[in-house]
Amino acid sequence: MQRAPWRIFALAAAVLVIAVATVVTVVQRTDDAPVTERPGAAGRQAATPTSPAPSALPTGPSGAPETIPFVRSFESASGPGWAPADSTRVVADPEGPLADEADRLAGELDADRAADGAGPGDIALVLDPDADTGAEGYTLMTDDRQVTVTGRTEAGVFYGTRTVRQSVTDRGGLPQGTVSDRPDRPQRGLMLDIARKHFPAAWIEDRLHEMADLKLNQLQLHFSDDQGFRIESDSHPEVVSDTHLTKDEVRGILDLAESLHITVIPEIDSPGHLGAVLAAHPDLQLTRADGSPAEGAIDIADPAAADLVDELLREYADLFPGRFMHLGGDEYVALNATDPEATYPGLAEAARERHGADAGVSDLATGWLNDRAETAREADKMPQVWNDGMHRGGVVEPDQDRQVAYWTGREQGAREPEEYLDGGWRLVNLNSEYLYYVLGEPNQFTYPTGQRIYEEWTPDVLRGSTPVPEEYAGAEHVPGGRLAVWCDLADAQTPEQVAEGIRLPLAAVAQKLWDPREPGPGWAEFTQLVERVERT
Repeated sequence: MQRAPWRIFALAAAVLVIAVATVVTVVQRTDDAPVTERPGAAGRQAATPTSPAPSALPTGPSGAPETIPFVRSFESASGPGWAPADSTRVVADPEGPLADEADRLAGELDADRAADGAGPGDIALVLDPDADTGAEGYTLMTDDRQVTVTGRTEAGVFYGTRTVRQSVTDRGGLPQGTVSDRPDRPQRGLMLDIARKHFPAAWIEDRLHEMADLKLNQLQLHFSDDQGFRIESDSHPEVVSDTHLTKDEVRGILDLAESLHITVIPEIDSPGHLGAVLAAHPDLQLTRADGSPAEGAIDIADPAAADLVDELLREYADLFPGRFMHLGGDEYVALNATDPEATYPGLAEAARERHGADAGVSDLATGWLNDRAETAREADKMPQVWNDGMHRGGVVEPDQDRQVAYWTGREQGAREPEEYLDGGWRLVNLNSEYLYYVLGEPNQFTYPTGQRIYEEWTPDVLRGSTPVPEEYAGAEHVPGGRLAVWCDLADAQTPEQVAEGIRLPLAAVAQKLWDPREPGPGWAEFTQLVERVERT
């Protein structure tokens, strides 16, 4: 049957009106949808966007994540993995304990932040006190284009975010599956001699960022030596070198370190290496029987010497909030004499007066370090000392409540590390064979190479190239180690050259402290990975 022309025209007009209304509705809904801004700085809280369909999100790479240090375990699963998208959010309570970690990761990924409601494309950070991750471990699960990082502590979650950052930098995302990762040693770090050579605060902060990406957690600052005293002092401003870090600069370093889960360990070395202090207090200079000064050595027979050093220790214990304080104790010139008692009769007399008729100069030095350790403990610090400040065979024994930084087996009366371990002391590994970066390479030192560390060294190789026996191995006895930068010939390298020189050794140290097992990838592959995951 034919329709009348006017009916056909009316039907067509109705269809047109419906179509236009539909288009207007769609446009209106699009305009009214929540808009998520890219944060100009990490931590801006974005409105919750409409989650995109999972199929519209990018897929992640295949194969295990490649990071430095290598993840210890990865269980692959079938699925698309995860890669950052325009809609990606980092999800954690902005008022909760993981706010800093979430803000930092969001800034690094140019992603938005959200308080809850993680969905496809997002990264959720989860603090679970019951998680089976250890104190600094984490699990990282990638499932259907969503990532969940879980740790028992904030530090563990933070290290999980370092794995995310490196994975995105290297391969654009994460594969489907679960990473289970934790460090082998609790102390993992870098030591900087800022006494002989001044390093600007910004340079030190750059090293902190580098360390954090490598999951290192300690920075030791050796800031007092013969050549300089490099941190502002309120109790004794007269000892401070003209070129130094102000306390405000140090507080900035400490604030950054705390946010990166790095403990900063101050070191005031005594009774040797005090030349800069003694320049302002010549009355406390140790002298020999012939009246000549003993370089860098304070007169430990003089009670005023102990008062001065203790005042400095207390001041910097208040400034540095971390658990540890390094007291030095190494290379006291008086103990290098062929006959210390004859060369330093004042020390010999004081030793007998304080410790009995059979006591000698080494007993006086041991008593000195025991007293400084007690000062540190009174300030709620765990003392650390160099191994050549530990003297045996006398009437005074080093106290037990300390850790020993083992660096040498070449000192007078050298002892194997096993002797310290058998005595109950825990050793922090600063093996000078592998871990000493000494500017200018004096005294037969050579710059360490990352390759030797990567291929030969482990935390249990404390002296030479042989590990300690199995009964003394492991974190219970050797809680970790540090790469040490010493500035004996300060002008031999610029700060920029130092940074480049330690780049690969520091990465290798980080690898072996996180996982001391023999690495699967070779050195060439490792160095290529360093280049790929570094910040640009």
